[in-house]
Amino acid sequence: MVLPSCGSIYYAKNSVVDNQIVVAKSEFKWIKSNTTKQRKFVMLTVPQYKFPICVYAITNDQYVASLLKCTHRGCELNVGGGQYTCPCHGSEFAVTGKVLEGPAEQDLLTFDINTDNENIYIQLF
Repeated sequence: MVLPSCGSIYYAKNSVVDNQIVVAKSEFKWIKSNTTKQRKFVMLTVPQYKFPICVYAITNDQYVASLLKCTHRGCELNVGGGQYTCPCHGSEFAVTGKVLEGPAEQDLLTFDINTDNENIYIQLF
């Protein structure tokens, strides 16, 4: 189960075209009290994977997408506090997918990403 830290988890609309997930960059924007805000991450579900994919905005046009499956024992990771945490055994991962704290020893599965002016393209394995 994925739990938020401060705020809610947003599942972005996406499509799969030519073995790529396509997500509009506008999915990172939301309006609150007539002000446009920028989300730090969005979640994706795609039929190819049992676990969600988190797309994290590192900078304005740099993103990283990781499968939220712990590499230790396969538990679904929680998102919050600028990292991913395993609720089963306590492993912690950076939003780039790198292991920060064990028992996991292997980095998360991360996907190659390309962008254009409007969309993010995540290459599926």
